[in-house]
Amino acid sequence: MQRFARPLLVLSLMFLLSGRSDADEILDQKIAEQQKLADEAQARKAAAEPAITTARTAAKEKSAAVAALKLEQNKAEAGIKDSESKLPKLQEALKKATEERTKAEAELAVATKAAQEAKGKETEQAEADKAKAAAEKLVAGTKLLEDALKAAQPVEVMLAAGKKVIAEQPAKLKAAEQAVAAFQPEFDAAEASFAALSKEAVSRQIELETSLVAAGRLVSFAQQVAPIFSQRCLACHNARTAKGRLNMESYANLMKGGESGAAVVAGKPGDSLLQTMIEDHSMPKDADPLLPEQIATIKKWIETGTRLDAGIAATATLITIMPKLVQPMPPESYRVAVPVMAIAFSPDGQLLATSGYREVLLWNPVDGQLVRRIKNLAERPHDFEFSADGSILAVAAGTPGQMGEVKLFNVADGALVADLFTTDDEVFSVAFSPDGTRLAAACADRSVRLFDVATRKQQKLIEDHADWVMDVAWSPDGKKIATASRDKTSKVFDSTSGESQATFNGHGQPVFGVGFLPDGASVATSGRDNRIRVWTIADSKQAREIAFGGEVFRISTLADGTAFSGSADKFARQHNLTNAAEVKKFGPHNDWVYAASYHAATKRVASGSHDGEVRLWNYDDGKELGKFIAAPGLSQPLAAK
Repeated sequence: MQRFARPLLVLSLMFLLSGRSDADEILDQKIAEQQKLADEAQARKAAAEPAITTARTAAKEKSAAVAALKLEQNKAEAGIKDSESKLPKLQEALKKATEERTKAEAELAVATKAAQEAKGKETEQAEADKAKAAAEKLVAGTKLLEDALKAAQPVEVMLAAGKKVIAEQPAKLKAAEQAVAAFQPEFDAAEASFAALSKEAVSRQIELETSLVAAGRLVSFAQQVAPIFSQRCLACHNARTAKGRLNMESYANLMKGGESGAAVVAGKPGDSLLQTMIEDHSMPKDADPLLPEQIATIKKWIETGTRLDAGIAATATLITIMPKLVQPMPPESYRVAVPVMAIAFSPDGQLLATSGYREVLLWNPVDGQLVRRIKNLAERPHDFEFSADGSILAVAAGTPGQMGEVKLFNVADGALVADLFTTDDEVFSVAFSPDGTRLAAACADRSVRLFDVATRKQQKLIEDHADWVMDVAWSPDGKKIATASRDKTSKVFDSTSGESQATFNGHGQPVFGVGFLPDGASVATSGRDNRIRVWTIADSKQAREIAFGGEVFRISTLADGTAFSGSADKFARQHNLTNAAEVKKFGPHNDWVYAASYHAATKRVASGSHDGEVRLWNYDDGKELGKFIAAPGLSQPLAAK
């Protein structure tokens, strides 16, 4: 043991003198090994790139060959059709020109003979003139025939060429398609192999970057920088505002810089205008300066190369790459009431959901007692819908100008089931498809998004509106969706392809609510023009309208052809959409009624208003059953009127 004491002492002194610990050495070794693995994975990917490029080029050429043959066939078919439509007229002209020339030849022969026989006679000159005229007529007839031949010949050639293509094309097309099919397994294998190498390269790079970030040697753009930019910079530097022409919605946009040039210069924080302006507190303008630790984080990100995390697209918006943060808690006790923007009975009628502040509140509709609070939501829950079995609640919420989200919650305990998606502005509406397998969401970014409920994967992104999409509804067969938008239109789309099928602009004002009639061929929309308008998809024309005393907000259409609505005239109503007749009227509230819900089995109607009040009504006689303020701490048990 004695002989090992001195070397160990020396080694310990070396560590002390160097200021490095065993942990530092182990970390260095780990990072070096990860760097080696990342480099090797990247090298394998780079080595495979020529092969995949060749395979993709070959696949593209083979597919292009099929497309070219199909195009050639289509052109040939069109050429044949065109030629066959022109040819009868040209052939008739050719026949007529031939007959005229034959006739002129005969007339010339007769005239020539007569002229010869008239020589030395008094009629010599007259017969000579006739022969000359006959010769001129033959020349004209010959010219007419030549012109007819010239006109007909290219059409006949085109017709013959087209028929030849049509005759030969099936065999050529079959061979080309067989070549594509034969190459497909090889191409798929090449793509799979390259995808695996790419995945490995990204995975190794992520492992390396994770260690570097943990060691403080690298800053993660997605995890550390993007949240700062999103919270403190995007209000002024987005696609709509872009002060100084600097858009910071994505890494790609940030790196483009603004009107003063590059915002950040890799490795040079002193030359980076963004860093300079946040350090001298001139940015954010007219707002509190960034915290010292935030400024330090951005500076270190620039110093370490302004890198984007491996595996993240440069064009991805900040809100989609940031860590999913738990939303702030709602107040334990509300100091003021908040507007009830959405209200809905659970399928069994045992719960009544209302929107709150950063939460959805579940109440007992019989006694008005609070049953459960569903939290972890953005500032404003705009809409929600129960699944058919009542087990899941889909919620659309948003914080104005900052973010929007759709989340799925377990109704039984309020647990988060899925954080479906996050976007950079509010989400106003959600709706389950009739079979419950899909979910549609309407967003302030002008989009409608369709998701598979089971896989949580986005199936379709529809961007056809010019302004906020306020509401979305499914047709009874689930084959179509209808939208309501602040751009003053309602649209209908194919729910599979996303293709637009109809646009209605009869409101002339922002459209707030939308629903299908039972036949799936007509749509009802509500809006700022104080109307519900029923219109047909086939011609996008209005069939009937229903007038209100104020703006009409979201509507709820039922299978019996009626709809419940809330209005700024302080009433909730039920209308027959097929004849525009008012069926029931509930109210008045003391303020605007934003939403109404009906539960057929219990014969209850619930309505929520701007002042935070919820009222429950007996459907049969329209009498008020009770009311309460939908705000914990302010709410009172159901008070019968």
